[in-house]
Amino acid sequence: MHPARLWKKLPDGRVSCRLCAHFCRIADGAHGLCGVRVNKAGALFTLAYERVAAANLDPVEKKPLYHFQPGSRTFSFGTMGCNLSCAFCQNYSLSQPPRQGKAVTGERVTPADLVAAAKRSGAASISYTYSEPTVFFELMADTAALAHEAGLNNIMVSNGFSSPACLDALDGLIDAANIDLKAMDPVFYEQVCGAKLAPVLKNLVHIRRLGWWLEVTTLLIPGRNDDDAQLMRLAQFLVNELGADTPWHISRFHPDFAMRDARPTPPERLERAYAIGREAGLRYVYVGNVHDDRRNATLCPSCGAVVLTRAGMGLAASHMHGGACDACGATIAGRGLP
Repeated sequence: MHPARLWKKLPDGRVSCRLCAHFCRIADGAHGLCGVRVNKAGALFTLAYERVAAANLDPVEKKPLYHFQPGSRTFSFGTMGCNLSCAFCQNYSLSQPPRQGKAVTGERVTPADLVAAAKRSGAASISYTYSEPTVFFELMADTAALAHEAGLNNIMVSNGFSSPACLDALDGLIDAANIDLKAMDPVFYEQVCGAKLAPVLKNLVHIRRLGWWLEVTTLLIPGRNDDDAQLMRLAQFLVNELGADTPWHISRFHPDFAMRDARPTPPERLERAYAIGREAGLRYVYVGNVHDDRRNATLCPSCGAVVLTRAGMGLAASHMHGGACDACGATIAGRGLP
């Protein structure tokens, strides 16, 4: 166990965890909803520190981030545990066991070990991903500080259900984020994810204020979160609250975990969502989990020329210089562009 941060004592021996928007009140000997934070004699500890369960070198486009250092590699890692219980989770073998009372396992490594591995790999950044990085906040924060010292950027791939205090504590450490906005329906969040929508919306606006580069992903599940009215509300929120330059990744659903009986997203629903995003005024809309390089290309919002093409999960070609379109010279939104 490792001492946790962002909590406070309560008078009855319980502790109040301030890490995510559940704000768990945890009795002595009990765990928070994430399964990786435990109260021992009135003090909160994390079971996820030095317990890395997955690590890989990925294209940054896999996060997905299309406008942050495109074409670079990112050293990605995650621990077990999550603060949500999404029925469609594609990483449930990492995220859900601690919530079910199972042991938190993983390789014992330190933040210095992780940064050294990232440097050896030639990565330009470290990504905190695979499970929910909020629940391994202490490991993320300590690693991110060392990463900056080593000249690496930091990327958080998250469900966005952090507490405001967690986001503030990461200010100056995280450079870019991809946040899941799973639906614009509070009932969907409560019934399918075990969470609430309102904190996620507030946190997206908070992240924008912090100045991190921000991209948003929505997994389209047929009949659950893909109706036109809901997608219009979502796209309008992105435009009005986060800005028209916010990239929106629309991802195809494949049956998994507790939703194996659901059907994959029909291509026409992906196309409809793409059209809704563009009609709402979003300049950069992408379709993922499909073999369609056409919908993975970055178009110049000024002249419509293709400025970045992608094949699979990597950058294929660039038609821009100095962050501007070769055809017309218009600036393309992003950080570290060709």
